[in-house]
Amino acid sequence: MKSLAALRRTMKRIHRDEDGAMSLETILVIGGISIPILIFILKVGWPRIRTFFSGGMDDLEVERANTQNGVQP
Repeated sequence: MKSLAALRRTMKRIHRDEDGAMSLETILVIGGISIPILIFILKVGWPRIRTFFSGGMDDLEVERANTQNGVQP
């Protein structure tokens, strides 16, 4: 019974403790703002980003092939 009373006191103390409430609220606000932005970037911006980097990778592959074949730029 003594451990049950100690557990109950600990749970009450944890329930009253508000030290991390501000941090948690801040994290939830940041998440609420950043998740829609991230979804928008993935849906709208990702095709453009992928095209940009694919073009850059193609240019690198061409330059690598030219360098291996001894072609001067």
